[in-house]
Amino acid sequence: MKNRFAYYLLFLFVNFQFGFSQNNFDSFFKPSDSLNKSRRNGLVISESILAATALVGLNQLWYADYSKSDFHFINDNDQWNQIDKAGHVFSSYHLGSFGAQALKWSGCNRKSQLIYGSTIGFAFLTTVEVFDGYSSEWGFSLGDVAANAGGTALYVSQELLWKEQRIVPKFSFHTTEYASARPNVLGSSVSEQVLKDYNGQTYWLSGNLHSFFKQSKIPKWFNIAIGYGAEGMITGSDELVNSVFFDEKQRTRQFYLSLDADLTKINTKSHFLKTIFSVINTIKIPAPTLEVNSRGVVNFHCLYF
Repeated sequence: MKNRFAYYLLFLFVNFQFGFSQNNFDSFFKPSDSLNKSRRNGLVISESILAATALVGLNQLWYADYSKSDFHFINDNDQWNQIDKAGHVFSSYHLGSFGAQALKWSGCNRKSQLIYGSTIGFAFLTTVEVFDGYSSEWGFSLGDVAANAGGTALYVSQELLWKEQRIVPKFSFHTTEYASARPNVLGSSVSEQVLKDYNGQTYWLSGNLHSFFKQSKIPKWFNIAIGYGAEGMITGSDELVNSVFFDEKQRTRQFYLSLDADLTKINTKSHFLKTIFSVINTIKIPAPTLEVNSRGVVNFHCLYF
């Protein structure tokens, strides 16, 4: 089982740490008004080193335990009720978003931000997909690549259409009983389960209402979020294996409607806080939520995450 969300977190953490370690003064986080070649060059070098290190690390730590094979494709579009594909969209979008914002910070023009920055997620995740193509355990998944492209397209299309991000993918997680059935696959600790247990993952599209109705009195930070999750999954698609662990459970899709907040709309003059808010804004806040699942059951959660 693969999860690009883990790769996204790696990229995000190291990029943020790189920026903060250079200068903890607020002025460091202020985007340059014109091209700052030292910032741009430092950014390109650091991201290149990071990408190379991440790929070498994955090859040694992840793929080394599995035998190599000739390049081959795999059709895993029916696996895990497509929660993994939602993870690809999420990861590709936010890697691209941070790539574009980093180029904006260095003073690159908008065209460069879209062409080179926003595509970094698609490029990195698709390179990892090529690695999968040479692993006997997995294979090159066109479905994964399509999801990567979808995440990048979601960012780029909004920039071209509105010159702002009105709809943002977000993530939330809660622990489930299913991880204990196959801890080697779904995670033996909470930190592993966040990345591996698809039963507890929820992916959201969070829309900012004020951006659609700019003349209204709706608070600029107020969002409505539509979420997707699933449960009852011990394996990718084999329901017979699942029943060995949980006779009464069914593989169930879950659809959510909830309240949310766009933290990037919080008014502050601090560029450091703006950076922090943009990072945290990838996570859906706990809020009252209406759930409808594929079995026709309707639930209301006073606070769902």
